[in-house]
Amino acid sequence: MARIEKSVEIKAPPEKVWEMLAFDRMPEWSEQYESAEYTSEVRTPEDKYKVGASCRINTKEGVVEIEITESLENEKIMYRVQGMKGVRNVDGTFTLEPTDAGTRITAVTDYEMSNLMMKMLAKLVSRAVEKDFEKGLDKLKSILEK
Repeated sequence: MARIEKSVEIKAPPEKVWEMLAFDRMPEWSEQYESAEYTSEVRTPEDKYKVGASCRINTKEGVVEIEITESLENEKIMYRVQGMKGVRNVDGTFTLEPTDAGTRITAVTDYEMSNLMMKMLAKLVSRAVEKDFEKGLDKLKSILEK
């Protein structure tokens, strides 16, 4: 298993950062996500963050399915991604910690390459994903600190 972990401090309260972690908001700040459509029933805004909430996300590499596996409002959200090419067992977590200046958000993704060729390319893939994480968190910070 490989792990990528990145953090950034944002001058905004956890509640504001939390709002941006809904799957349909991710295309606003993550370059990898082009669009998102919920596949689970969403009747209220809170439904987007409940365990079992699921979404079909169009990415630059294709379509993936994502589902929330754990959720603690304004603190932590965990999700599982399926359908990512060349990768399997993708689990992600966003953790929010209040700070004097706002919120520290930590993004963690654990994943396993699906075949020998991808395993050989693992370092290159990890570097690319790390850069995407950094760009996404920086853009999220920029949006929330306007």
